[in-house]
Amino acid sequence: MKHWIAGVLALVVLSFAAHAQEDGEAVDWKGEIPADLLDDPHVLEESAVNEFTAPSIAKLFDTLQFLMPLPIAETERKMPARMPLDRADLAMELGFLIADGFLVVQAGQMEKVEDLAADLTRYGKALGAGDRVNRHAASLLESARKQEVEQLKKELAATQRDVVIELLSLRDADLAHLISLGGWIRALEVSTVAVDNQFSPERARKVMREDIADYYTESVASLEPRISERPNYLAMRDILAGLRTEMVIGENAEPTKEQIKEIRKQAAKLVELALQRQQ
Repeated sequence: MKHWIAGVLALVVLSFAAHAQEDGEAVDWKGEIPADLLDDPHVLEESAVNEFTAPSIAKLFDTLQFLMPLPIAETERKMPARMPLDRADLAMELGFLIADGFLVVQAGQMEKVEDLAADLTRYGKALGAGDRVNRHAASLLESARKQEVEQLKKELAATQRDVVIELLSLRDADLAHLISLGGWIRALEVSTVAVDNQFSPERARKVMREDIADYYTESVASLEPRISERPNYLAMRDILAGLRTEMVIGENAEPTKEQIKEIRKQAAKLVELALQRQQ
């Protein structure tokens, strides 16, 4: 049964890719995703999206365990009471929300998981993936009750994966990439504050990932024009291109505190731009 379901999902995704190519749309699912940001290959094979995926938010947040203590209070973010109407905004904010889940778990703030699960459910339903997200929300609450940190992380990663599968079946691949982008921007914000507050060249190297900045620069450029030509996305692309250059470390060189301060400023601008809703 499991293999039959995987086969059906594969047909759905491949069918979407074929139709997109017929319509003249650009379809580059693989891109140049840094290898360490790809989810577990066996899991991806099971979900039939191993060649049609986006960087895993779980993998993005693996780096943060090396940057403890994390500035949780300093970078805390409140979810707006009203959800956006635009689906691109929904996807971006869902990426931030999943990323916040990893922050909550990393900080051991289990009392916040209930609100997190409720927000995930709202956003998942709005994107058309409500049933999938509901299952994970219930598991999140159960894992939080049992204080099962690793299981919580697995459920958050699975939430992103299942929403991506649903979006691909609905021909909303751009939204899948926006979820991942939102997660990375949030991770970059937190990590740059952490390194700026407690600087060392070793910690700074965890932030200086020009390959990731390069991937997301191209990812934003390849979004459909309805999204990519919005002023905030044009500004994000410019910042990402600048980060791609700023994050390069020369041969025999060490990252400096001044570089980290500049990247922190740019990360804060990315957050502001990413969360600008369509009017």
